[in-house]
Amino acid sequence: MATMERSIYTIPNLLSLLRLALVPVLMGLAYIRDGEAFLGVLVISLLSDVLDGYFARKLNQTSDLGAKLDSWGDMLTYGAMILGLYWIWPAVFSAQAGYVLATVLFFIAPILMALYKFGEYPSYHTWGAKATAVLMAPAYYVLVLLDADTFFRLVILVHVVVSCEEMAITYILDRPRTNVRSVFSLRARI
Repeated sequence: MATMERSIYTIPNLLSLLRLALVPVLMGLAYIRDGEAFLGVLVISLLSDVLDGYFARKLNQTSDLGAKLDSWGDMLTYGAMILGLYWIWPAVFSAQAGYVLATVLFFIAPILMALYKFGEYPSYHTWGAKATAVLMAPAYYVLVLLDADTFFRLVILVHVVVSCEEMAITYILDRPRTNVRSVFSLRARI
């Protein structure tokens, strides 16, 4: 992994910081129940997530700090999405409560496992996690705008599998690492 140590102010890191700065905006919009503005700001946040990874690779500006900023941005953005669902679309939240609970539990479990084993937040960015993140955005929009839940529920099931993979990665590793493609690529390196 190439690392850019010269500056923490890289385009990818700034995009991740933007996403982190948008979290309180999302939470405020959710609190005042402005669904249209919430979804608009969420689009910007989700695009910044896609772009930070793209620019990190394209500009050779990957770093452990960037991976951690991205992971924190993911966690807080998804938290804001859940709050948005709860405050803006409470009927949808109630209908999906079991799936939302599964999402939260299977998001927290790998984090707690890595914190226990390594004392730090994991930033694996597996292919599965990236695919789930890409699928979660349209699934969320389809859920709240069209009240169609099948796609959302399928993405949650994929998320559960991805979380199990992240726990397996933590179990196998002897030290923390970032940007692990999959449990299978990891096994090949050990």
